[in-house]
Amino acid sequence: MAGSYRFSVGPWNIHEGADPFGPTVRASVPFATKMAAVRALGYESVMLHDDDAVPELERLSPQQIASEAAALKDSLANLGLTVELSAPRLWEGGQWVDGGYTANDPTVRAAALERTKRCIDVCRHLGTDLMVLWLAREGTYVRESKSAVRSVELLLEAINAMLAYDPDIRIAIEPKPNEPMDIAYLPTIGHAVAIGYRSADPSRVGALVESAHAILAGLDPADEMAFALSAGKLWSVHLNDQNGLKYDQDKSFGAANLRTAFDQVLVLEDAGYGSRGEMVAFDVKAMRTTRPEHQLQHLANSREIFLALVDKARSLDRATVASLAAARDYEGLDRLVLRHLLGLD
Repeated sequence: MAGSYRFSVGPWNIHEGADPFGPTVRASVPFATKMAAVRALGYESVMLHDDDAVPELERLSPQQIASEAAALKDSLANLGLTVELSAPRLWEGGQWVDGGYTANDPTVRAAALERTKRCIDVCRHLGTDLMVLWLAREGTYVRESKSAVRSVELLLEAINAMLAYDPDIRIAIEPKPNEPMDIAYLPTIGHAVAIGYRSADPSRVGALVESAHAILAGLDPADEMAFALSAGKLWSVHLNDQNGLKYDQDKSFGAANLRTAFDQVLVLEDAGYGSRGEMVAFDVKAMRTTRPEHQLQHLANSREIFLALVDKARSLDRATVASLAAARDYEGLDRLVLRHLLGLD
C-alpha cells in the first residue's frame, strides 16, 4: 500500500442522518469521540469549520478565540492529529439567507467579512495557513435579484480583504454549481482559478476540488483536478462520489463510479500530489439507513478504496498504455484499463 499520502476528514462526516425530508436517525457523537475515532481509522488531520473549532465564536473576544483554539490544537495533538484547514460557516445563520460577500445588504457583507477574519484568526491559532471558501450562498435563486458582474467584483473585494488581513493566509476556493443556491457565481475550478489570478496576491489563492461538485456541474472530477494542478493551484481535494446530476450525495469514494475514482487517483499520482504537503480529504456521509454501529464504515471504506486505486495506478502498464494511445487503439486501451481494474491482467 502507498505510504506517501496523508488523510483528512471533517467532524461533519460523522453525522446524525437528517436530510431535507426527515429528522435525525442516529444519536449525535461528541466531538472528542469523533476525533479519537478518525485517528483510529488512520486519518492524520482534520478539517474544521470555524465554529467546529470555536463554538459561538461571534460572541467571543479575540483573546477568548485564541484561548479556545489553542486548547483544541493541544487536544488534537495529543491524539496525533493536526488541522489541515478551517472554513468560515457562512450559510446556516438567517443573516446569510441572501449570501454573505454578495448579499445586497452592505451590513451583511461587512458582517461576512468580519466573520471570515475571525476564521483566519482560528486558522492561525490552530497552526494552519489554509482557509477554504465554500461559497455556499454566494449566488441567487432569481438572476435579476443581483448583478452577476457586481457580485463577482464583490467576491474579489472580499478575497483581497482577506489577503490583506493576514499576509500568510492561503485561500482555497471550493466551487459548487448549485445547492443550496440555484445559481452559483463561481461554479467550477476554472472560475476559482480565474478569480484567484485577479486577486491582489495570486500566489495565495488556490482551489479545492470536490468530486461530487464537479459531477454536479457535468464535469469529470479528474479533469477539474488536472486543470488546477496544471496551474499549481490544487491545494486540497474532497474525494467522494455522486450518482449523476442530483442533490449533493457525498457517497463513499468509488461507490458510484469506480473508473471515475480511478481516473482521479491517476491524475493525482501522475502530478505528484501530496509531495508538497497536500492532504487527501474525504467529504463523505454515511447513508441515512446506516445503523449507528456502522456509522464509521464509510470513512474506512473511502480510505481503503483510495489506497487500493493508488496501487492500481502504480501498477498500470504505462508502456502498453502509451503504445495503444500512439496506435489510436482506444478500444484496446479501454479494455486494458477495465481488465486492470478487474484484476484480469
